[in-house]
Amino acid sequence: MSQTLPKYYFRVRENGATVFRVSTDNRHRRIEMDQIAVINIRNDVIRPKNGTDLTDEDQAEIKRWMADRTALLAKRDIDDIHRAVDYLNTTTQWAQSSASDDQLENVTDALLMAMHDLRSVLVRKKANRLKG
Repeated sequence: MSQTLPKYYFRVRENGATVFRVSTDNRHRRIEMDQIAVINIRNDVIRPKNGTDLTDEDQAEIKRWMADRTALLAKRDIDDIHRAVDYLNTTTQWAQSSASDDQLENVTDALLMAMHDLRSVLVRKKANRLKG
């Protein structure tokens, strides 16, 4: 473990994090983590906890973390979509070259419905962008 600890620890949870202030300012130099806030990145809410008055430094660090986390999640989303394109390509190759009739029977209807739904959304969104 490094010699210096961060001032804040963010325990990631769905839609945000629980924020702790990290301290070793005690007699035994033990790491103490005091919960100071719960944050929700979906609706941009910072809720102080346990009667904590958040300092300007606390709020700035929390807002920085929220911005970084939002950017990371957006990057992951687009990466997942690129992977989905790869999966579609490998699924096509599988269907063409090695799938048995029983395997195709098992997945064809679900794949066709999902691809139809996706195509409908993509065509509509593309048309809106071209109008726009």
